[in-house]
Amino acid sequence: MAQPKTALLLIDVQASFPARDYWVESLAQTWRPKQRAVLNAAQANDLPVVRILHEEPGSQGAFDPDGGLIRPLDDFSDEVTVTFHKRVHNAFSDTSLENWLRERGIERLAISGIRTEQCCETTARVASDLGFSVDFISDATLTFPMTRHGITWSAEDIKARTELVLEDRFARIISTQDMINEWQNPRE
Repeated sequence: MAQPKTALLLIDVQASFPARDYWVESLAQTWRPKQRAVLNAAQANDLPVVRILHEEPGSQGAFDPDGGLIRPLDDFSDEVTVTFHKRVHNAFSDTSLENWLRERGIERLAISGIRTEQCCETTARVASDLGFSVDFISDATLTFPMTRHGITWSAEDIKARTELVLEDRFARIISTQDMINEWQNPRE
């Protein structure tokens, strides 16, 4: 049985994030090699790479297109197959991503990018609901600590929670290395 046609989604890997006050460079340094490895492997295996960029026109912040930060994050400006701009958390609701994928017979999505629990998780849920198989490459997603009611949740806690709620419901949780191994050695 042939593997379903796969695309890599590179979600919100954009220059807007380092301009935000919650950016933690040490977390980004851990994530960058994983994101780079996934991107390189997708390109090496001729998988379509779909860049998703988030924008908030008129916000006068880091996500306002007039601010010049709606562009790939440094070191991730590779040529990609297609780019979509979104204004909501998931990559489907206000873009033509679904049609683009279906026109090309893509059935499986590998999800990576920024922020794990927001745009990456939300895209995974919607993709699953739309009938796509989803590989959530958790270590190739990046997030930052968050505080609610005086309790700070670490990036690791947030990732663990995302993995818990997605696994076996909306996505298969997979590591960068396991995803790369599958792409290099597809099962027939």
